Amino acid sequence: MTTSKRFAERKNAKFQRNITRRGSVPETSVKKGYDYPVGPILLGFIVFVVVGSSLFQIIRTATSGSTA
Repeated sequence: MTTSKRFAERKNAKFQRNITRRGSVPETSVKKGYDYPVGPILLGFIVFVVVGSSLFQIIRTATSGSTA
């Protein structure tokens, strides 16, 4: 299968345009801000469970009395 001359010239022209524009990245393709791997609701839930668990453990230890 051979490519048509018109198709090859169009691809070559597009490639040449990309070569001349190298380094000038448009603003839309640049990521802005930070994207977290987990959502804020899930993060809040995890913090709630960890802090709540540690507080519950501290209260349980304090009320049972440490007899060592």
